[in-house]
Parts: sequence; C-alpha cells; structure tokens
Amino acid sequence: MGKQDMYQASGLLRSGHINTIYPTLFRKQDRPDYNRSELTTPDNDVLHLDCLKSGNKRVAILCHGLEGSSQSKYIIGTSGILHENGWDTIAINYRGCSGEINNQLRIYHSGATDDIDTVINECYTDYDEIALVGFSLGGNLVLKYCGERGSELRSSIITVVAVSVPTDLKAGSINIGKKSNFIYEQKFLKSLTKKLLAKHKQFPDAIDLSLLKKVKKLYDFDEYYTGPLHGFTGADDYYAQSSSEQFLPYINIPGLIINALDDPFLPQECYPYDIVRANDCLEFIMPKHGGHVGFVDRKHKYYWSERAITSFLNKKSKLTTS
Repeated sequence: MGKQDMYQASGLLRSGHINTIYPTLFRKQDRPDYNRSELTTPDNDVLHLDCLKSGNKRVAILCHGLEGSSQSKYIIGTSGILHENGWDTIAINYRGCSGEINNQLRIYHSGATDDIDTVINECYTDYDEIALVGFSLGGNLVLKYCGERGSELRSSIITVVAVSVPTDLKAGSINIGKKSNFIYEQKFLKSLTKKLLAKHKQFPDAIDLSLLKKVKKLYDFDEYYTGPLHGFTGADDYYAQSSSEQFLPYINIPGLIINALDDPFLPQECYPYDIVRANDCLEFIMPKHGGHVGFVDRKHKYYWSERAITSFLNKKSKLTTS
C-alpha cells in the first residue's frame, strides 16, 4: 500500500481518542439484512451467526472485539462493503454476545479459537475461498488460529486480516488500565460484570461473586473470572497462552495487520514489527492516526480500514465476483 493510500486524518480526528469514540457516537448506518443461523458447538452450546449471502464461492468470516457483536459499527461496515464486492460474509457472535445468554459456563475469551474452527468446519464445503477478518480481540483470535494450525490450516483459507489487534494481551490489559483509558475500561467492566451476574444465575455454585469487590481493572476481571472460568490459573497464564504474537512466525498464508500508531488501547508491545517482517507472508500497516478500530472517513460510505480490508482480500482472491 503506497503512501497515497494510507489513512489520512484531519482536524479533531488526529486524536486517537476521538477517532476511537466517533463511530460509536456519530456513525449512521442502516441495519444490515442479516440472515441469522444457529450453530451447535461440540460441547452443546450455541453460536449465532449473522450472514449476508448471495451465492458467492468466497466468504469472509468476521470476528468482533471485546463485548462487541455483529451489530458493532465496524462489523456492519465491513460486512456491507465485502458483500458489495462479491463476498459472502459470516459475522460470528461469540458465546453470550448475540443478545442471548449461552448454555455453558464458559463464554468467550481472546484465545478461544475452537469456536472459529467450529464455524469453519460448518461452512467450508460451501466455499472455495475463506478469509478471516478480526478486530481487536477478534484480530488476536484470527492470528492465533492461523498460527497455531500452521501447515494444517485448511487450504481453502486464503488470507487473514487483523485490525487494532493487541498481540501482547498482558501489555494491552495493563495499558487500558491507564488513567487516560478510564472511560473505556469502566465501560468494558460494566458490560462484563452484567454478563457475569447473568452467568451466576445459571451456575450459582461455579462463580464466586464475592471476588467482584476486588475487581477494579480489566486485569482483575481476567485474574478472578476470565482466566479460571476458562481453564487458566489466572490472568497471566491466560495472557501467556492466548497472545497471538507467539503464533505470528507460524502463519503461512497471506496476512495483514493494521494498527494505528495513536491507538489508545495498544502499547508499544503490540507493534511486533520485527516479528512480522521476519515472516514473508505478513504485512504490517501502521498509520499515524486511526485510533482503536476507528479510521473514520466522513467523505465515504465505508471507512478507510474497511476499504483497505476489501482491497487486500480481493488482491489475494483468485475468484471474481459472481
């Protein structure tokens, strides 16, 4: 991607915080005409998939960020532009993120690639080409998925794209605990706590709510709840096993990472430029501005990141639009 194609922010959008917040508050979008399907997982849980399909032979599987869903602005935008460019899309709602509580004690986390695999196993026979696209936590998921499977990755998976991805989860968790990120952290904690309380009603003996008084940071929530509920000893073990950075060298399909340099969520550790450069399959774009899953462009229907994703996927695809 040449300099002329790089994201250019103007005015107040040169602030990473404003670029991050703007889409949530001000972006106007029509609700997509999703077709929802329900997929049963091997452990008898449920994933809700929101799809845009037109009989294409290529599909993009979209993975949202922490406490997002298929209704997140960036998922709606990416689904729309890809569908207009000859891709079917499948937007995964992680367990508990579709508006309905899931069946099992576990919910979702930054390393839970088994559910991505379940979706791929369900749909791969319908498509000649599959692209994986993830945002923030979802970016970590798709990179980890491709890297941990390495040469065993299905041949129909042709590319992976990750946007605003915390490749080092511990560093990212500590960073979001900064005073400058207080509003974001508290919003996440409020949403996560609400889900925890609902999960406690399902499994009262499995969740100790008395620990909530110790939760002041996202790190604390992961230490006392996310980690133990998903088989980790705590936050550090969860972060160590789930961070995508360690899997980047083993990705052997074309991949793209887009992390803005002014992303308020991402510390220096989440820009693993040397690791990416050592893998010929990967490209790393680091625009000066863009915030966290922002890249606002008020002059176009679709934001810069959504156009960049579409351009990259189309270049890697051998199929034309149907």
